[in-house]
Amino acid sequence: MNCETKKDRQQGKVWLVGAGPSDVELITVKGKRLLEEADVIVFDRLVGQGILMYGREDAEYIDVGKRSGHHPIPQEEINEILLREAKSGKKVVRLKGGDPFVFGRGAEEIELLLKEGIPYEIVPGITSAISVAAYAGIPVTHRNMASSLHIVTAHKKAGGIAEKEFESLVTMGGTLVFLMGVTSLPEVTEGLLKAGMNPNTPSAVLEKGTTAAQRKVCAPLSELASQAKEEQITSPAIILVGDVCSLSEMSWYEKRPLSGMRIIVTRPRERQGRLSRMLREEGAEVFEFPAIAVHPTPNTEILEKALAEIDTYQWFVLTSPSGAEQWMKFLRERRIDMRTLSHLKLACIGEGTASIMETYGWYADLIPDRYDGVHLGRLLAEKVKAGEKVLIARAAQGNPQLLEELMRAEQVQITDAPLYEVEEERYAYIDLRREFSYERTYAMFTSASTVRGFVNAAEGIELGQVHAFCIGKQTEKAARAFGMKTLTAKEATLESLIALAKSVQKGENLWEQTF
Repeated sequence: MNCETKKDRQQGKVWLVGAGPSDVELITVKGKRLLEEADVIVFDRLVGQGILMYGREDAEYIDVGKRSGHHPIPQEEINEILLREAKSGKKVVRLKGGDPFVFGRGAEEIELLLKEGIPYEIVPGITSAISVAAYAGIPVTHRNMASSLHIVTAHKKAGGIAEKEFESLVTMGGTLVFLMGVTSLPEVTEGLLKAGMNPNTPSAVLEKGTTAAQRKVCAPLSELASQAKEEQITSPAIILVGDVCSLSEMSWYEKRPLSGMRIIVTRPRERQGRLSRMLREEGAEVFEFPAIAVHPTPNTEILEKALAEIDTYQWFVLTSPSGAEQWMKFLRERRIDMRTLSHLKLACIGEGTASIMETYGWYADLIPDRYDGVHLGRLLAEKVKAGEKVLIARAAQGNPQLLEELMRAEQVQITDAPLYEVEEERYAYIDLRREFSYERTYAMFTSASTVRGFVNAAEGIELGQVHAFCIGKQTEKAARAFGMKTLTAKEATLESLIALAKSVQKGENLWEQTF
């Protein structure tokens, strides 16, 4: 028996979710799932922008970010937003950096929800007090050095840390972690020293932890503030004090091949996975920014007519991995048996496209040595016999060079059928300027359409300052047309793109060689 009332059905729910630190892979499995399902996502400044890309495209994104020194949206207004959205029957994710209950004011928001009778759940996140230290190679506890951990807010609000609190911290020993304390670092170190802490106590300031821009300053406690000032350490950063800081040689994050690089991956959402995974395995920080979306074309008349006459065709051509996936989707939706296509020879523009088709048991008969439309067209023109018919299924905005080369063949009948359309994406809740504020940020393009989509969404970005890794000449041509500094992979493969990034990482001054 279903006892659900109309009021129950209209009632929404709030999930208070800890996003963890900036590394998008450090959010919990549950937190990621809730983002994928949310109607509304209310997020803070300390949430890495890449994590927002886990949300639905049609979700509402509300930025209540608080920046050091000013609060654009008061806590009371944030509370009202949560109430309003939940009472309208929506699934609301309140996304907070780190853990919502570790100096995150999560309890204040829950108290209001409890008072108003709004259902809620709390999803813990990995606090920066532990994760940022781990990414710097510093364990916060150690059997021989620290058997306790103390997390303290060093924010100056309400006068900061009292003298008696410093005395207690020094007496307790163990590892001290101060959050939100960069601006008050001199007061923190002075307070600990006045309370009797050894001036030679190992200590560290860890800036922008778990990102490509992370830095650390390790020094004796008495010198930490001056050295941090000299290195121009800024927020967000955490302060660690204790013997465990002497173990910072255990650092691992910056030793990976692409460590220190932030790479904007612009492929369509469904094509992001493999490239992002490969880059992360090499140590790069990846910001997934799908600049384009691929949709089936509504104008399928040409393709439908060709399929009705498929017995008269000898060749079938696919020009991209997206095209391969859209083709198989097209067949499934129409319940077309693959066996009716068994007489066709398959030509693919590259190994990526061919590998997708192989998963369906259809192996390419022809792949050019260079993965572009020109070389595919030339090779096809050599292989196709007079009188044969060729069906090309590709983007409605397909490059004309393939046809130009293929038409050199004698007495070849060509059907160029639109299969899908490419649409440029925009994300009002993403500020690309924030990603490019780090000087070692690069864009990675796998097609000319990803370049155009990126430019369409790159509001406020000085395109002439963008350094771009391009998969091929056509992609490079598109990027250069907008003034970008470009490098092109030797081969049109993801592996070659990553090899190119590694060459730059090794210090090879390839950018100057391209102009």
